[in-house]
Amino acid sequence: MTALQTPVADAPATRRPLTIGPHTVDTPVVLAPMAGITNMAFRLLCREFGARHSADDGGLYVSEMVTSRALVEEHRESWRLVTMGERERPRSVQLYGVDPVTVRRAVEMLVERDRADHIDLNFGCPVPKVTRRGGGGVLPWKSELFTRIVRAAVDAAGEVPVTVKTRMGIDADHLTYRDAGLIAQEVGVAAIALHGRTVEQHYSGEAHWEAIADLKQLVTDIPVLGNGDIWSAEDALAMMDRTGADGVVVGRGCQGRPWLFADLAAAFAGSDERVQPSLGEVCRVVRRHAELLVEFFEDEGRGLRDLRKHVAWYFKGYPVGGRMRHRLATMESIADLDEKLAELDHSVPYPGGDVEGPRGRAGRPKRAIVPEGWMDSRELSPEHSQRLHEAELDTSGG
Repeated sequence: MTALQTPVADAPATRRPLTIGPHTVDTPVVLAPMAGITNMAFRLLCREFGARHSADDGGLYVSEMVTSRALVEEHRESWRLVTMGERERPRSVQLYGVDPVTVRRAVEMLVERDRADHIDLNFGCPVPKVTRRGGGGVLPWKSELFTRIVRAAVDAAGEVPVTVKTRMGIDADHLTYRDAGLIAQEVGVAAIALHGRTVEQHYSGEAHWEAIADLKQLVTDIPVLGNGDIWSAEDALAMMDRTGADGVVVGRGCQGRPWLFADLAAAFAGSDERVQPSLGEVCRVVRRHAELLVEFFEDEGRGLRDLRKHVAWYFKGYPVGGRMRHRLATMESIADLDEKLAELDHSVPYPGGDVEGPRGRAGRPKRAIVPEGWMDSRELSPEHSQRLHEAELDTSGG
């Protein structure tokens, strides 16, 4: 991929609070929506850590992505996903849609039912089953359609701020982030977040922070947030120093490490205190996560099954053998979890670098799959319009 020719900002991070419409948070950090991960239980766990060094829970914590069509069609599970706990304020909901009329109605419903204090629009999904129909991270290529969707959401939201999350573009030859940023600013979006990768990159390679710096220099009336390769508090500070961004968006870096939000809050408060949990402390976090999942699902079995996907992330770098990891990944109840956690040596100290760094599947660059003729024009053709509704799938990412 060709590197952008934009210099990275030299100015140090301002460390100012992040303002999104009427909401101001001292720690300029946003938890990125991740399908099947950032449900209420995980959000609350991250908030608990973030609150250690911040009076406002250490950032914004956004819901799992829901589709506008699912809300409009009254899908029970989607409405449950946007139901927030009493401790969740402001309530941030991420919405995905491809039709301005449907997006408008979904936003109206969220506002009418008082379900959101902040709405984020997802234009970053790189998953082929979405992009091959013109959705997700390839939709901003159709700039007029992108404009209509964002304007519809802003108009329908009223006093509730709307933000946008997007990628650099489809590939190095079809970048869209500059146009998207200017459009978002013009139609009244409260902030824009840029993942410094293209759809083609998926989650591979390194994020291009220089694109975030470029967007910050171009879009000056609203906050610009940076996303990509935030694995530690030091990474967050470095991104803001190098790009001038107003805040950071954290996704895969907190998988199995919800205490990262304590580190982030401490770092932005000027403290070098970092959470370095022993194996016993990790076990206590896992146990707390289990409790919150059971509360969220109102079903012990379902809550523990949901926890299974987190096991490998939590114990990354710790001396927990494959057999025990497998046993933990088949837990059926809180009592079962307690018995298995009790078998571990809780005195094992923090293992350092083995725990840190990238996590989650990065994969390899993949040619962006788009509808035939999609990149021939920035305008939406009738043929593409007819099939675009098929791109509204419950698939997260960005």
